[in-house]
Amino acid sequence: MPTVMEKEEAHKLVDRMPRNATWEDLMHEIYVREAIERGLADSKAGRTKGVREVRAKYGLPE
Repeated sequence: MPTVMEKEEAHKLVDRMPRNATWEDLMHEIYVREAIERGLADSKAGRTKGVREVRAKYGLPE
């Protein structure tokens, strides 16, 4: 479920960008922020996997 965007935070994000930023730059910043917020929410909710479990899934050595 997407997180609720606060307008003030969106304004701050745009204001921090360089004057020559593109729409693509803005979309990237939004994507990164959303990914971080989702990761933090997953971590708080205990929806994580251990390194060993992930390595085993992909056949990587421990």
